[in-house]
Amino acid sequence: MKALPCALLASVVLLSGCAGSSHQADTSNSSVHWWNPLSYSWSSALPWNWFGSSVDVSEEGVGKITRSTPFNAEAISEGIGSDYRIRQGMGTRNGQIESYIQAMKDQQVAMTFYGDGTVNKITVSDTQIGTPKGIAFGAPFSALFQKAYGNCQPGRDSQHVQCKVPHSQHLEVIYQGEFSGPSGIMPADATLKQWTLSEIVWHA
Repeated sequence: MKALPCALLASVVLLSGCAGSSHQADTSNSSVHWWNPLSYSWSSALPWNWFGSSVDVSEEGVGKITRSTPFNAEAISEGIGSDYRIRQGMGTRNGQIESYIQAMKDQQVAMTFYGDGTVNKITVSDTQIGTPKGIAFGAPFSALFQKAYGNCQPGRDSQHVQCKVPHSQHLEVIYQGEFSGPSGIMPADATLKQWTLSEIVWHA
């Protein structure tokens, strides 16, 4: 007689296990999703969309921005693409107040645009931007110049100099380095050879 309760208990456990297995199977089946080719965005599979749009510096400008581009946030945003966040501000240069528009990337200033009606100057510090042949961010001064005389002028402070790119009418480059002299004094050529390119300037 004692065997009967044990048999009943075993039957209950077995039935519970089967019920649990059935519930798990139903749950797994309910998570199946069928792929609908009609709902897929096929444009993302096109070869020309495999890579992001690039922004390059050239004699004409930066990206799609040229001397005819209106100096406003919307036009500049369209000209450089969606990788950048646009912000506007005001500052002083040579004692004059001027407006500027900046393109931000990873919380850093990537480009600064100046203009009056249309864009007339762009400073570029984003090292991911394409550059003309012979110009590279981080390259030493000696890669383009043998001497500063006739090519360069003191920069915004004693740690920067600005130089005209050879054979270019619209591009200048800014080098950065260590110099213990006062602002407005050009460092010696031997000192500049160790300085590296930190910015590219385009002007109309």
